[in-house]
Amino acid sequence: MATATIGTETGAVIPSAHAGQTVAGLRSILLPLGLAFIVLAAWQLYVTIGNIPSVILPSPISIARYIVARYDILLMHAVPTTLESAAGFLLALVLGIVLAIIITYSRVAHEALYPNLIFFQLIPKIALAPLFIIWLGIGSQSRIAFSVFIAFFPVVIATTAGFLSVDKGMLRLCRSLTATEWQVFTSVRFPSALPHIFSGAKIAVTLAIIGVIIGEFITAQAGLGYLIIFATARADTEVSMAAIVVLCVCGLLLYGLVALAESIANRFYSSDSR
Repeated sequence: MATATIGTETGAVIPSAHAGQTVAGLRSILLPLGLAFIVLAAWQLYVTIGNIPSVILPSPISIARYIVARYDILLMHAVPTTLESAAGFLLALVLGIVLAIIITYSRVAHEALYPNLIFFQLIPKIALAPLFIIWLGIGSQSRIAFSVFIAFFPVVIATTAGFLSVDKGMLRLCRSLTATEWQVFTSVRFPSALPHIFSGAKIAVTLAIIGVIIGEFITAQAGLGYLIIFATARADTEVSMAAIVVLCVCGLLLYGLVALAESIANRFYSSDSR
C-alpha cells in the first residue's frame, strides 16, 4: 500500500510540475507581447487623437505599412549591418576569451593587463570613432574594428570572473590526479565558466551592433545606420523609424543565436558529464 501511495503521489506531482513549467513559459512569452501591444496601442492612439504630423512621430501602422511596402530596400541595408555586427561580435568574443585565459593563467599579465583594461573601458569610445576611419579607411574594416573595440570588454571581464570562480577543491582534486593544465581547462575551468562567458557574450552582441551603427553614421554608403542618417537629413521620420524597427529585429536575431548557442553548449556539457 505504501508503494501504491508513493506512486500515486509521484504521479500527481509530476503533471503539476510540468503544468507549472508550461505556465511559466507562457508567462515569459505573453507578458512581453502584452506590454508591447499596450505600448503600440497607446502610441497609435496618441498620434491619431493628437493629430501628430508624421514628420514628428509617425504611427506604428504607417511604419508597418512602409516596412511591408519597401522591405526590399530595408533588407538591402540590413544585410551589411547584420554581417558586420556578427563579424565584430565573433572577433570580440575570441579576443575577449584569449585575453581572459592570459589573465587567468599569468599573475604578471593579470597585474599588468587588468587595470589597463579598466582604464581602457573608461575612454569615451564614440569620440574615437573618427580615428578608426582615419586609420583603417571608409570600408567595412573600420566599422568592424570599432565594433570589436566596443564589444570585447564585457567578454574579458565576465570570462575572467568565470575562470577564477572555479571550485578550488575541484582544482586540487584534478592536480592530485595528475591532470594536465589542458585537461583541467577543458574539463573543469571552461565548462564552469560557460554561464559567465555567455553572460558577457549577450552584452557584447548588443554592443557590437552599436559599434557598427556608429561607424555607419560617420561614413558608409549602405547599412541601416546610413539609412537612418540619410532619412533624418531629409526629415523622413517614417523611414528612420522603419530602419530602427528592422535594426531591432536584426539585434534580436543575433541575440537569439547567442542564446541558442548557450543552450546547445549547456546540453553538450551536461550530457558529457553524465
